[in-house]
Amino acid sequence: MVITDTKLRFLSLRNVRFPAAIETGMNLISQPARGGLSVLAAAITLLALSAGPAPAQQNKGGPAVRDVQGIVTDADGKPQAGAIVQLKNTKTLQIISFITKEQGDYYFHDLSADIDFQLSAERGDKTSAVRTLSSFDTRRQAVLNLKLDHDKK
Repeated sequence: MVITDTKLRFLSLRNVRFPAAIETGMNLISQPARGGLSVLAAAITLLALSAGPAPAQQNKGGPAVRDVQGIVTDADGKPQAGAIVQLKNTKTLQIISFITKEQGDYYFHDLSADIDFQLSAERGDKTSAVRTLSSFDTRRQAVLNLKLDHDKK
């Protein structure tokens, strides 16, 4: 099939309309195979190309995300490796844990900016106060340090 005019042509495939070709100054040539497979392949290719970018590329207009990180220290300010930091989603009540690294640091990435999160830490018989990362906090990279200065109940 040779398309030589400048009009948008459509293929009808089971009541679904696919653009067959958009003339851009060049003749589009297609040799139909048995059963019109080349036309079907062309329609599928055009459909895939018109679908837009993959979800991983759609950062603009997508859900806003943020990160939170910090250091867990004891009452004297010394970093605490091996402390357990818990992040609680206040909407779903899901809890995610992180064990602090050698310098007492922790981090959680790609958190929804529309949800409040509660953070707390514990190690041995000590716990920290609960800190809240509010949805009104507009920082993309929030820093919340936690101090182990409360006795575990």
